[in-house]
Amino acid sequence: MRSWRKSSYSGGNNPNCVEVRERSTETDIRDSQNPHHGHLTIPTHEWQALLTDVKNHEL
Repeated sequence: MRSWRKSSYSGGNNPNCVEVRERSTETDIRDSQNPHHGHLTIPTHEWQALLTDVKNHEL
């Protein structure tokens, strides 16, 4: 399993960010400030679709 990584949009000292852990079929998402609160797991293809929509300013 891959390790957690911060969003590339978080910047160096930005406390408002998410961390993701991508796997072959699922992606885990959590609040970097509160990782002890758990995480959300969604299918990787849905995570990729969300990222595409955000990058294309469709949301």
